[in-house]
Amino acid sequence: MPRQREDDFANGLIAHLNPKSPVAEAYRTLRTSLQFSAPEESLKSIMVTSAGPGEGKSTTLANLAVTLVQAGKRLLIIDADLRRPVQHKVFGLSNHRGLTNLLVGRGDLGEAVNRDVIPGLDLLTSGPIPPNPSELLGSPMMRDVLARAQEAYDQILIDSPPAVAVTDAAIMSSLVSGVILVVRSRVAQNEMALEARNLLEKAGARILGVVLNDVTYTGDDYRYYYYYGHQGQKKAGGAGIGS
Repeated sequence: MPRQREDDFANGLIAHLNPKSPVAEAYRTLRTSLQFSAPEESLKSIMVTSAGPGEGKSTTLANLAVTLVQAGKRLLIIDADLRRPVQHKVFGLSNHRGLTNLLVGRGDLGEAVNRDVIPGLDLLTSGPIPPNPSELLGSPMMRDVLARAQEAYDQILIDSPPAVAVTDAAIMSSLVSGVILVVRSRVAQNEMALEARNLLEKAGARILGVVLNDVTYTGDDYRYYYYYGHQGQKKAGGAGIGS
């Protein structure tokens, strides 16, 4: 994915706020790569994770969700990062109620989700941070939440903690249709990214591919894009699912 400047769209939803931008086009390229990676019916639930913190997994997930909704999907984001949740901040929502409430048997999915945070996109925030995230994510209640969500939505995107830091991502990976691993240029170490992949594979994950995030292109490389109404040097890049 291309580099996104901090002064552009503070909440990170550039695919929604500036859909003609090169960054938004890169997220649409990711959507297309995902659609070609496997039959649509086999990718009902997709988890997005990273090797370590600060690699952009949550922003990548949110913008991918926006592009899927723009293509006509009815979609749910589940923030299953029960240690450092971010999705409620991305969409400017409260996090006093969410997934953790459902996992301890308090509430119903239909009541817990935030409806149409953008048209066609619902969000189940993480809820209060629990003392036992791994146990909750591996519980029968988590399977039940996913089963109910898959009946109600065309597709589900799940934000999880980094794969190397804790066991949560490995636990969740066996419950979903596929996993996308986000790796940030100049941040992730090769050894750490390989360890994340190995941990996920050992857990039985179906790894759809890797997104290289925060790549900078300048000059002639930019000719791939059509960026209306802007002149001069620009920062952009490609995106896709790659093994």
